[in-house]
This record gives sequence, structure tokens and C-alpha cells, in this order.
Amino acid sequence: MHSDMLIAAAESLPESTTSGTVLVGYGAVEELTRFAATPGWTVRVPGHPAEVRRAVLAAVAGGERAYIHVCADSNAEPRGATEGFELIREGLDGVVLAVGSSLDPVLRATAGLDLTVLYATTVRPFDEIGLRTAALAADRADLVLVEPGLPGTSARQVAEPLVHVPHRLPALGGADLRGEEALGRAVRGFLR
Repeated sequence: MHSDMLIAAAESLPESTTSGTVLVGYGAVEELTRFAATPGWTVRVPGHPAEVRRAVLAAVAGGERAYIHVCADSNAEPRGATEGFELIREGLDGVVLAVGSSLDPVLRATAGLDLTVLYATTVRPFDEIGLRTAALAADRADLVLVEPGLPGTSARQVAEPLVHVPHRLPALGGADLRGEEALGRAVRGFLR
């Protein structure tokens, strides 16, 4: 299972391209952080081997300068999100933005909570409209960002579209995803 994500990326790369640049990083958290902070790059963080294939093919077809972050973990099922955020569950007590392979742990950790869950595979460009819409639809614009990389990689992108909306934002990532119970406690503790 651990190599499925990397194999999907390798099988999807064409032998040659005429334009664009596609870089695939496997478990390279520092690279993800660097490309997420570099203007002009599309940054994709697919959470399933089928999503990896779609991300690579879309980047090649679009001639993008794309960095695709692949990690060993995978969600059980592929989702449809490519551009923008996919609404997975609606709730009123706040919003959780789950990036890539963090979706399944987030869904298990927040089961029974009245939270909106958004899923992202593309974090640059960032879907500001989708995030703002979800935050304003909730009773409270409290957000939890959960990424497979370093905590806070996308915190600025989450905060900017909400600059005029009172909100709170913890950013979780990496080690925070190792235990669903700990992730659930972090989310529940924040929402109190």
C-alpha cells in the first residue's frame, strides 16, 4: 500500500512533455513547504493513487509548473476533488479542511461532530471562495486545518480570505495525524 501512491505517479508521467514542469515528491515534507511558498507553482496533494494519476495527467495536459506531493498514506477511496475544495460533510459548529491523505483520519476523528468537512487535493492555487463560503455557512467560523505536511503550511491561505470574519484557526499536520484519538481530542478541545 505504501508504494501505491508513488507507483501511480511514476506510471502517469509521460515519456516526454512539450511544456510545463511536473515534479513529484514522495514524503518530502520540506519540499512541499517550499513549493507551497513559491509563487507560480500549482501544488497538489492527492490522497489516493487514482487522485495521483489525475493530478499528474492534469498537470501535464495543462502545461503547468506543478509540484505533486505524494506520501505513503492513502485514503481508502478516491474523491472527485481536483481544483477547489470538495464538500464531504456539512455541519454548523465549524469547518475542518482536510488536505490529501488526512481526509480518512479526519472523518474518523470527527465522527459524530456537527462539522463541515472540506477536502482539498490542490492547495495552490487555494480555493478562497470555497473556504469562505463554508466558514460563513457555519454558526461559527472556526476552522481546523489538517495537512499531511508541516502544521501551518497553508495557514496563511486559510486566514487571508477570512480577514474580516472573526475566526479561530489551529493548524495540524504530520505527527498530529498519527493517532486519530489525539486528532479527535485536538479538534474537540479546540471547539469548546
